[in-house]
Formats: sequence, structure tokens, C-alpha cells
Amino acid sequence: MFIDRRVMRSVTIASAFAIASMVTATFVRAEVGVSPSTITLGMSAPFTGPNGAYGIEMREAISAYLARVNEAGGVNGRKLQLVAMDDGYETVRTVANTRALLDEHKVFALVGYYGSSPTTEAMKVFSAARTPLVGTISGADSLRNPAERYMFNVRASYADETEAIVNQLVALKMTRIAVFYQNDGFGQSGLSGVTAALKTHGLEPAAAVSVERNSLDVTNAVQTIAKASPQAVVMVTLYKPTAEFVRKLHQAGQYPQLTTLSPVGADMLVTELGKEARGIVVSQVMPYPRDDAVPAAREYRRLMATEGNHKVSYYGIEGFITAKVLVEAIRRAGKDLTREKLVGVLDATDVDLGGYRVAYAPQSRGGSKFVDLTIIGGGGKIVR
Repeated sequence: MFIDRRVMRSVTIASAFAIASMVTATFVRAEVGVSPSTITLGMSAPFTGPNGAYGIEMREAISAYLARVNEAGGVNGRKLQLVAMDDGYETVRTVANTRALLDEHKVFALVGYYGSSPTTEAMKVFSAARTPLVGTISGADSLRNPAERYMFNVRASYADETEAIVNQLVALKMTRIAVFYQNDGFGQSGLSGVTAALKTHGLEPAAAVSVERNSLDVTNAVQTIAKASPQAVVMVTLYKPTAEFVRKLHQAGQYPQLTTLSPVGADMLVTELGKEARGIVVSQVMPYPRDDAVPAAREYRRLMATEGNHKVSYYGIEGFITAKVLVEAIRRAGKDLTREKLVGVLDATDVDLGGYRVAYAPQSRGGSKFVDLTIIGGGGKIVR
């Protein structure tokens, strides 16, 4: 049989080019943050400063869940690794961290951010990079409307929380309702929610006064609200300024019904305020972590106990659920993983995570509308 060596050489060269093209194509298609053996995720939250406890509880739960997934073989053959950066609940640092996570650490996706203003500004960065973020401790409207393609919330909005609080207060015949709020995206969003909810009942705030973020200077707020003598106060603040406000309001001889939103961290508020926390109503956007009737709560508690951490909290279960949403979406996106595939999977997500439902659509990034009103009882116990 005759073999034309020129043809063979052409075939060999063509094959070499074909193989080279396949290798090049594979290299081009390789997604940032994804290797044959790992998927790298990024997180920015406060781990130090007055709000560091919030981020630490989230990180512990997220890390514990990722570790458990890795022990079971990872996701589609890849192990998950987390790069977590401290932002001190400062917007500038959150934005800088986001750039570092994307540009230096080359993360595939983001998870477990913290704060309305920090996340809203960071969204400009990760959206431009077409990198999804799943879960942030914020109910701000700026992260929901209009729906941003790469932002996936896991909790109800502040409008949902404040509506539930106001409706309950009005049902109890309270009409003089004041607002103490943090002067940033979180507090202003909560103030807007309270104002809108009151308006549906033909009411308006009896007083509305703010405190600066990361500040405990509540003197002016106490004086203004005491002067209004309200029946109830909605506090859209974090645990340290909330505790300071409550102490000084009581010292001023004012004892209205006090309510606050989920970001306060009920457990931390009790630790900070002690017996004076009794009677404060706290809206929650996660299942009660010690509720044996909720499978997600049982799973979360078992996970933390396995990791040697027996402390459970609302922030912890939110970190756990957030991680679970992201991991399940990565799993469904398959072996040939890309950010756009992940976004497509999340777009079509409607899942019950064990008594807590999360759902998205291309024009809906809310994730959940779950709100539960609780009250701090004797001994700091949270009563539902």
C-alpha cells in the first residue's frame, strides 16, 4: 500500500493544530476561580470593630458547611475554599475587598456579605465583573429594585420586616410610633419601610431621629424621642447603639414598646443590654435556630456541634442557609462550571431548604419574604 508522506505530514500537522486548538479552547473556557480540583469563593464582612461579632458568626457557619461538603467529596469532584476578608463594616473597605477578591484572589463567586451601604457600593464592582454574590445581611431596597442580574438575596426585605412590626403595633392600638435609625443605607431603608407601613394606616412617625454608623452618641436621639413621648419606637440600628439608646431612654423615664429589626442580632443585644432587653420585639428573617420542628434548624445545630461550636444564633443560621443556597446552585450547574451557568441556575431556583424556601426569577432577586416576630423574654430567652 502506497502512503504519500506529504499527505501524512499534512495530516500530522493538521492533527497537531487541532490538538493545540482544543487545548487553547479549553484554556479560554476555563472559568476564573475554578480549577480541576477546587472552586474558590470570596466573602467580605466585619470580623473586627463594634460589629465584628456579626461577621464572625456568619463566617463560622459558612466555613463549617463548606468543610462538611468537602469531607463528602466536594461538589462535582471539586473542593470548595473560602477567602474571607475583614471590612469592619466600612463601605470603602468592602469595595476594596471586593476588588481584591476578584482581581488578586481570582474568586469564582461571592458569598455572605454584610451591610446595606457596603454591599450596594460593592455591587457596582462585582456586577461589572459579572460575578454573582449570594447572600448579604441587608434588606435594603437598593439591592432588590431594580433586580440586579448578579445580586441574589437570601432574606426578606426591610420593607417586609417593618410592615410586620407596624401592623402588629397598630393592631395593639398604638398610633404614636417613633423611629430611631442608623444614618446609612440600612437605617434609611428601614425608616422608609416604617413610614410607608404607617401611611397605609393613615399615620406618620411621631418622631424620626438618627445615629451615625459605628457611633454610640445617642443623646440627641433620646432627647428628641423622649420629647415626642411615643407609645412605641422602631429601632433600625445594630446592637451596640440600640443598647445605648435603650439605657438612656429608660434613664429619661421613657418606657415605650421597643421593637427592632433582624440585623440587631437578638442574642448579642441580650448580652450587651442584660435585663433591660426584656420585652423588646425583634423581627426575624430566619427560622428560630433552636426550633426542632424546622429541619434546616436541626441540620444547622448538628453541623455546628460537629465542628465543636455549640453556639447557635440567627446570624449563624443565615450564614448556613446562604452557603447551602450557593453550594446547591453550583452542584446543579454541573461539572463544566461557569459564572453564567451559575446565574442561570439561580435564576430558576425555587427550593425548600428544610422549612425555609428560597426562590428567584430573572426579575426577582428577593429570595424570601419570611418574617417572624419574636420577643425577648426573661433570662434573655427569645420567645416566639
